[in-house]
Amino acid sequence: MQALQSSIFAMREYLSPVLKESKFKEHGRITPEEFVAAGDFLVYKFPVWTWEKGDDSKARDFLPREKQYLVTRGVPCLRRAQSLAYTDADEDAERLVSFGEGAGGAEGDEWVETHAGRKASDNPGADSAALTEIPDDDGDEIARGVGGLSLGGQGDSGAAALDTPDLDDIPDMEEDDLEEGDEATAAKPTPAPSAGNPTEALRSNLLQVRTYDVMITYDKYYQTPRVWLIGYNENGKPLTPQQIFQDISADHAQKTVTIEPFIHSASLQAASVHPCKHSSVMKKVIERMNNSVVAEQLAQQAKSGPSSATTPGKEKKKWFGRKSSGSTKEQIATQEGDDEPEGMRVDFYLVVFLKFIASIVPTIEVDSTTSF
Repeated sequence: MQALQSSIFAMREYLSPVLKESKFKEHGRITPEEFVAAGDFLVYKFPVWTWEKGDDSKARDFLPREKQYLVTRGVPCLRRAQSLAYTDADEDAERLVSFGEGAGGAEGDEWVETHAGRKASDNPGADSAALTEIPDDDGDEIARGVGGLSLGGQGDSGAAALDTPDLDDIPDMEEDDLEEGDEATAAKPTPAPSAGNPTEALRSNLLQVRTYDVMITYDKYYQTPRVWLIGYNENGKPLTPQQIFQDISADHAQKTVTIEPFIHSASLQAASVHPCKHSSVMKKVIERMNNSVVAEQLAQQAKSGPSSATTPGKEKKKWFGRKSSGSTKEQIATQEGDDEPEGMRVDFYLVVFLKFIASIVPTIEVDSTTSF
Protein backbone atom coordinates (compact mmCIF):
# COMPACT_ATOMS: atom_id res chain seq x y z
CA MET A 1 0.00 0.00 0.00
CA GLN A 2 2.85 2.35 0.86
CA ALA A 3 4.61 1.58 -2.44
CA LEU A 4 1.41 2.30 -4.41
CA GLN A 5 0.88 5.58 -2.58
CA SER A 6 4.48 6.64 -3.24
CA SER A 7 4.06 5.86 -6.95
CA ILE A 8 0.90 7.96 -7.12
CA PHE A 9 2.62 10.88 -5.39
CA ALA A 10 5.59 10.64 -7.76
CA MET A 11 3.30 10.68 -10.82
CA ARG A 12 1.31 13.60 -9.40
CA GLU A 13 4.47 15.62 -8.85
CA TYR A 14 5.73 14.78 -12.35
CA LEU A 15 2.52 16.05 -13.97
CA SER A 16 2.35 19.22 -11.87
CA PRO A 17 3.42 22.47 -13.57
CA VAL A 18 6.44 24.39 -12.35
CA LEU A 19 5.60 27.53 -10.37
CA LYS A 20 6.84 30.63 -12.21
CA GLU A 21 5.45 33.51 -10.15
CA SER A 22 6.57 34.08 -6.58
CA LYS A 23 3.89 33.71 -3.92
CA PHE A 24 5.89 33.17 -0.78
CA LYS A 25 4.28 36.10 1.07
CA GLU A 26 0.75 35.54 -0.23
CA HIS A 27 0.57 31.72 -0.05
CA GLY A 28 3.83 30.52 1.52
CA ARG A 29 4.99 28.87 -1.72
CA ILE A 30 8.25 29.46 -3.57
CA THR A 31 9.51 28.87 -7.09
CA PRO A 32 12.47 26.57 -7.88
CA GLU A 33 14.62 29.67 -8.51
CA GLU A 34 13.71 31.03 -5.08
CA PHE A 35 14.46 27.63 -3.54
CA VAL A 36 17.96 27.77 -5.04
CA ALA A 37 18.44 31.37 -3.87
CA ALA A 38 17.30 30.50 -0.33
CA GLY A 39 19.53 27.44 -0.38
CA ASP A 40 22.55 29.50 -1.46
CA PHE A 41 21.89 31.89 1.40
CA LEU A 42 21.62 28.98 3.87
CA VAL A 43 24.88 27.42 2.64
CA TYR A 44 26.63 30.80 2.72
CA LYS A 45 25.57 31.67 6.25
CA PHE A 46 25.70 28.15 7.71
CA PRO A 47 28.40 25.98 6.07
CA VAL A 48 27.11 22.80 7.75
CA TRP A 49 24.66 22.71 4.84
CA THR A 50 25.87 21.74 1.37
CA TRP A 51 24.34 21.20 -2.06
CA GLU A 52 24.15 17.66 -3.51
CA LYS A 53 23.30 16.46 -6.99
CA GLY A 54 21.99 12.95 -6.19
CA ASP A 55 21.55 10.19 -8.75
CA ASP A 56 21.60 11.21 -12.39
CA SER A 57 18.47 9.19 -13.10
CA LYS A 58 16.53 11.09 -10.40
CA ALA A 59 17.62 14.63 -11.29
CA ARG A 60 14.92 17.32 -11.61
CA ASP A 61 15.25 19.34 -14.79
CA PHE A 62 13.77 22.48 -13.21
CA LEU A 63 16.72 22.66 -10.75
CA PRO A 64 20.45 23.15 -11.47
CA ARG A 65 22.27 19.87 -11.93
CA GLU A 66 24.66 20.48 -9.03
CA LYS A 67 21.96 21.90 -6.72
CA GLN A 68 19.27 19.25 -6.51
CA TYR A 69 18.90 19.16 -2.72
CA LEU A 70 20.50 20.37 0.52
CA VAL A 71 22.03 18.08 3.13
CA THR A 72 23.64 18.31 6.56
CA ARG A 73 25.16 15.24 8.21
CA GLY A 74 25.77 14.12 11.77
CA VAL A 75 22.96 16.12 13.39
CA PRO A 76 22.84 15.03 17.06
CA CYS A 77 19.76 13.65 18.79
CA LEU A 78 20.42 13.49 22.53
CA ARG A 79 17.10 12.12 23.81
CA ARG A 80 13.80 10.62 22.76
CA ALA A 81 10.70 12.68 22.01
CA GLN A 82 8.74 10.93 24.76
CA SER A 83 10.89 12.66 27.38
CA LEU A 84 9.40 15.99 26.25
CA ALA A 85 5.79 14.85 26.43
CA TYR A 86 3.53 17.09 28.52
CA THR A 87 0.71 15.02 30.02
CA ASP A 88 -2.53 16.00 31.73
CA ALA A 89 -0.99 15.07 35.08
CA ASP A 90 1.75 17.65 34.54
CA GLU A 91 -0.85 20.30 33.73
CA ASP A 92 -2.88 19.49 36.83
CA ALA A 93 0.28 19.76 38.95
CA GLU A 94 0.73 23.46 38.15
CA ARG A 95 -0.52 26.34 40.27
CA LEU A 96 -0.02 30.08 40.47
CA VAL A 97 2.03 31.43 43.36
CA SER A 98 2.03 35.14 44.26
CA PHE A 99 4.98 36.61 46.12
CA GLY A 100 3.23 39.92 46.81
CA GLU A 101 0.78 38.59 49.37
CA GLY A 102 2.20 39.69 52.70
CA ALA A 103 1.56 41.84 55.72
CA GLY A 104 1.68 45.02 53.68
CA GLY A 105 -0.97 43.73 51.25
CA ALA A 106 1.13 44.69 48.23
CA GLU A 107 0.43 42.94 45.00
CA GLY A 108 3.28 41.15 43.22
CA ASP A 109 3.91 39.03 40.16
CA GLU A 110 2.44 35.58 39.92
CA TRP A 111 4.70 32.64 39.19
CA VAL A 112 3.85 29.16 37.99
CA GLU A 113 4.85 26.38 40.36
CA THR A 114 5.30 23.08 38.54
CA HIS A 115 4.98 19.61 40.03
CA ALA A 116 2.85 21.01 42.86
CA GLY A 117 1.22 17.63 43.41
CA ARG A 118 4.50 15.96 44.24
CA LYS A 119 4.46 14.99 47.91
CA ALA A 120 7.35 16.06 50.09
CA SER A 121 9.05 13.66 52.47
CA ASP A 122 7.51 13.51 55.98
CA ASN A 123 10.95 13.34 57.55
CA PRO A 124 13.44 15.39 55.50
CA GLY A 125 16.37 14.07 57.56
CA ALA A 126 15.41 10.42 57.17
CA ASP A 127 17.56 9.91 54.10
CA SER A 128 20.61 11.47 55.67
CA ALA A 129 20.06 9.54 58.90
CA ALA A 130 19.97 6.29 56.99
CA LEU A 131 23.61 6.74 56.04
CA THR A 132 25.87 4.71 58.29
CA GLU A 133 28.61 6.58 60.09
CA ILE A 134 32.06 5.84 58.76
CA PRO A 135 34.29 4.71 61.66
CA ASP A 136 37.58 6.49 62.23
CA ASP A 137 39.77 3.66 63.51
CA ASP A 138 43.15 5.31 62.97
CA GLY A 139 42.22 8.70 64.35
CA ASP A 140 42.99 7.97 68.01
CA GLU A 141 46.33 6.31 67.30
CA ILE A 142 47.50 9.20 65.12
CA ALA A 143 46.43 11.71 67.75
CA ARG A 144 48.36 9.86 70.47
CA GLY A 145 51.44 9.64 68.27
CA VAL A 146 51.41 13.33 67.47
CA GLY A 147 50.85 14.22 71.12
CA GLY A 148 53.97 12.32 72.15
CA LEU A 149 56.28 14.33 69.95
CA SER A 150 58.48 17.04 71.42
CA LEU A 151 60.49 19.74 69.70
CA GLY A 152 62.83 20.27 72.65
CA GLY A 153 64.57 16.90 72.49
CA GLN A 154 63.98 16.19 76.23
CA GLY A 155 62.62 13.18 78.03
CA ASP A 156 61.69 10.06 76.17
CA SER A 157 61.60 11.86 72.89
CA GLY A 158 65.29 12.79 73.34
CA ALA A 159 66.19 9.13 73.67
CA ALA A 160 64.19 8.35 70.56
CA ALA A 161 66.06 11.07 68.70
CA LEU A 162 69.33 9.18 69.31
CA ASP A 163 67.98 6.28 67.26
CA THR A 164 67.42 8.51 64.27
CA PRO A 165 70.00 7.56 61.57
CA ASP A 166 72.33 10.12 60.12
CA LEU A 167 71.21 11.56 56.83
CA ASP A 168 74.65 10.87 55.32
CA ASP A 169 74.18 7.14 55.94
CA ILE A 170 71.04 7.04 53.80
CA PRO A 171 72.02 5.91 50.27
CA ASP A 172 71.03 8.11 47.38
CA MET A 173 68.41 6.78 44.99
CA GLU A 174 69.86 6.66 41.52
CA GLU A 175 67.88 7.69 38.50
CA ASP A 176 68.49 4.35 36.79
CA ASP A 177 66.42 2.58 39.40
CA LEU A 178 63.53 4.97 38.79
CA GLU A 179 63.65 4.41 35.06
CA GLU A 180 63.75 0.61 35.29
CA GLY A 181 60.87 0.27 37.73
CA ASP A 182 59.04 -2.94 38.50
CA GLU A 183 57.20 -4.72 35.72
CA ALA A 184 54.64 -6.08 38.16
CA THR A 185 53.65 -2.63 39.40
CA ALA A 186 53.96 -0.78 36.09
CA ALA A 187 50.66 0.57 34.75
CA LYS A 188 49.61 -1.21 31.61
CA PRO A 189 48.48 1.00 28.71
CA THR A 190 44.75 1.00 28.14
CA PRO A 191 43.93 -0.08 24.58
CA ALA A 192 41.85 2.32 22.54
CA PRO A 193 38.27 1.14 21.89
CA SER A 194 37.79 -0.44 18.51
CA ALA A 195 35.38 1.33 16.19
CA GLY A 196 34.06 -1.96 14.83
CA ASN A 197 33.32 -3.49 18.24
CA PRO A 198 30.08 -2.16 19.78
CA THR A 199 31.06 -3.36 23.27
CA GLU A 200 34.31 -1.41 23.23
CA ALA A 201 32.55 1.70 21.95
CA LEU A 202 30.03 1.62 24.78
CA ARG A 203 32.83 1.47 27.32
CA SER A 204 34.43 4.68 26.12
CA ASN A 205 33.95 7.96 27.98
CA LEU A 206 32.30 9.69 25.01
CA LEU A 207 28.61 10.53 25.14
CA GLN A 208 26.82 8.05 22.90
CA VAL A 209 24.03 9.76 20.91
CA ARG A 210 22.03 9.15 17.78
CA THR A 211 22.82 11.16 14.68
CA TYR A 212 20.77 12.08 11.62
CA ASP A 213 21.40 13.11 8.04
CA VAL A 214 18.86 15.82 7.15
CA MET A 215 18.00 16.57 3.52
CA ILE A 216 15.85 19.38 2.08
CA THR A 217 14.33 18.88 -1.36
CA TYR A 218 11.89 20.89 -3.46
CA ASP A 219 8.38 19.48 -3.91
CA LYS A 220 6.99 20.60 -7.25
CA TYR A 221 3.38 19.65 -6.43
CA TYR A 222 3.14 21.50 -3.10
CA GLN A 223 5.69 24.12 -4.24
CA THR A 224 7.46 24.07 -0.86
CA PRO A 225 10.62 22.50 0.59
CA ARG A 226 10.43 18.99 1.97
CA VAL A 227 12.54 17.46 4.76
CA TRP A 228 13.97 13.91 4.81
CA LEU A 229 15.64 12.16 7.77
CA ILE A 230 18.05 9.21 7.90
CA GLY A 231 19.03 8.14 11.43
CA TYR A 232 21.99 6.22 12.84
CA ASN A 233 22.47 4.70 16.27
CA GLU A 234 25.45 5.12 18.61
CA ASN A 235 27.51 2.64 16.58
CA GLY A 236 26.77 4.20 13.19
CA LYS A 237 24.20 1.62 12.09
CA PRO A 238 20.96 2.80 10.39
CA LEU A 239 17.92 3.11 12.62
CA THR A 240 14.79 1.10 12.02
CA PRO A 241 11.53 2.95 11.26
CA GLN A 242 10.25 2.32 14.79
CA GLN A 243 13.45 3.76 16.27
CA ILE A 244 13.15 6.85 14.06
CA PHE A 245 9.57 7.41 15.22
CA GLN A 246 10.88 7.52 18.81
CA ASP A 247 12.52 10.84 17.91
CA ILE A 248 9.35 12.28 16.32
CA SER A 249 6.62 13.97 18.33
CA ALA A 250 3.61 11.74 18.93
CA ASP A 251 1.31 14.15 17.05
CA HIS A 252 3.29 13.65 13.82
CA ALA A 253 4.75 10.12 14.00
CA GLN A 254 3.27 7.86 11.29
CA LYS A 255 0.87 10.66 10.37
CA THR A 256 2.75 13.63 9.02
CA VAL A 257 6.09 11.77 9.13
CA THR A 258 6.26 8.53 7.15
CA ILE A 259 8.95 6.28 5.63
CA GLU A 260 9.18 6.78 1.85
CA PRO A 261 11.73 6.32 -0.95
CA PHE A 262 14.07 9.28 -1.20
CA ILE A 263 13.26 11.11 -4.44
CA HIS A 264 16.93 11.70 -5.40
CA SER A 265 18.06 8.11 -4.85
CA ALA A 266 17.15 4.83 -6.51
CA SER A 267 17.43 2.68 -3.37
CA LEU A 268 17.44 4.90 -0.28
CA GLN A 269 14.56 4.93 2.21
CA ALA A 270 14.12 7.91 4.54
CA ALA A 271 11.63 9.43 6.94
CA SER A 272 9.78 12.26 5.22
CA VAL A 273 7.85 15.17 6.71
CA HIS A 274 4.86 15.46 4.39
CA PRO A 275 4.60 19.01 2.96
CA CYS A 276 0.80 19.22 2.69
CA LYS A 277 0.59 21.86 5.46
CA HIS A 278 3.91 23.60 4.88
CA SER A 279 2.57 26.45 2.75
CA SER A 280 -0.22 27.43 5.16
CA VAL A 281 2.07 27.33 8.20
CA MET A 282 4.84 29.23 6.43
CA LYS A 283 2.33 31.87 5.29
CA LYS A 284 1.33 32.59 8.90
CA VAL A 285 4.94 32.66 10.13
CA ILE A 286 6.08 34.90 7.27
CA GLU A 287 3.22 37.34 7.87
CA ARG A 288 4.23 37.79 11.50
CA MET A 289 7.92 38.14 10.72
CA ASN A 290 7.28 40.44 7.78
CA ASN A 291 5.32 42.88 9.96
CA SER A 292 8.22 43.14 12.40
CA VAL A 293 10.74 43.55 9.59
CA VAL A 294 8.65 46.33 7.95
CA ALA A 295 8.33 48.13 11.27
CA GLU A 296 12.09 47.95 11.79
CA GLN A 297 12.78 49.26 8.28
CA LEU A 298 10.37 52.17 8.77
CA ALA A 299 12.07 53.05 12.04
CA GLN A 300 15.47 53.04 10.34
CA GLN A 301 14.22 55.27 7.52
CA ALA A 302 12.69 57.75 9.97
CA LYS A 303 15.92 57.83 11.95
CA SER A 304 18.24 58.30 8.95
CA GLY A 305 16.07 60.92 7.23
CA PRO A 306 14.96 61.32 3.59
CA SER A 307 18.36 62.44 2.29
CA SER A 308 20.05 59.12 3.12
CA ALA A 309 18.44 57.37 0.18
CA THR A 310 20.16 59.61 -2.38
CA THR A 311 23.44 60.27 -0.59
CA PRO A 312 26.36 58.36 -2.18
CA GLY A 313 27.88 55.72 0.04
CA LYS A 314 24.71 55.46 2.15
CA GLU A 315 22.63 53.11 0.08
CA LYS A 316 20.06 51.03 1.86
CA LYS A 317 21.35 47.60 2.88
CA LYS A 318 19.84 44.79 0.83
CA TRP A 319 19.84 41.16 1.79
CA PHE A 320 21.50 38.64 -0.42
CA GLY A 321 19.13 37.31 -3.09
CA ARG A 322 16.60 38.61 -5.55
CA LYS A 323 13.25 40.37 -5.59
CA SER A 324 10.31 38.31 -4.48
CA SER A 325 7.98 39.32 -7.32
CA GLY A 326 7.34 41.88 -10.04
CA SER A 327 8.93 42.68 -13.39
CA THR A 328 12.14 44.61 -13.94
CA LYS A 329 10.29 47.80 -14.89
CA GLU A 330 8.27 47.65 -11.70
CA GLN A 331 11.46 47.19 -9.68
CA ILE A 332 13.10 50.21 -11.34
CA ALA A 333 9.99 52.31 -10.78
CA THR A 334 9.93 51.33 -7.15
CA GLN A 335 13.59 52.23 -6.71
CA GLU A 336 13.12 55.60 -8.43
CA GLY A 337 10.12 56.48 -6.28
CA ASP A 338 9.89 56.76 -2.54
CA ASP A 339 11.69 54.10 -0.54
CA GLU A 340 8.99 51.65 0.41
CA PRO A 341 9.83 49.04 3.07
CA GLU A 342 10.71 45.81 1.34
CA GLY A 343 9.93 43.54 4.24
CA MET A 344 11.19 39.99 4.57
CA ARG A 345 13.23 38.69 1.64
CA VAL A 346 12.75 35.25 0.14
CA ASP A 347 16.36 34.40 1.01
CA PHE A 348 15.27 33.87 4.61
CA TYR A 349 12.66 31.29 3.64
CA LEU A 350 14.71 28.21 4.56
CA VAL A 351 15.94 29.82 7.78
CA VAL A 352 12.34 30.24 8.91
CA PHE A 353 11.44 26.83 7.49
CA LEU A 354 14.00 25.05 9.68
CA LYS A 355 12.55 26.68 12.79
CA PHE A 356 9.15 25.30 11.83
CA ILE A 357 10.57 21.79 11.25
CA ALA A 358 12.27 21.90 14.66
CA SER A 359 8.81 21.81 16.29
CA ILE A 360 8.03 18.52 14.53
CA VAL A 361 11.33 16.86 15.51
CA PRO A 362 12.14 18.63 18.81
CA THR A 363 14.91 16.26 19.88
CA ILE A 364 16.80 16.39 16.55
CA GLU A 365 18.82 19.60 16.34
CA VAL A 366 17.94 20.39 12.75
CA ASP A 367 17.83 24.13 13.35
CA SER A 368 21.44 25.30 13.10
CA THR A 369 20.26 28.91 12.68
CA THR A 370 19.39 29.59 16.33
CA SER A 371 22.18 32.17 16.66
CA PHE A 372 21.04 34.03 13.53
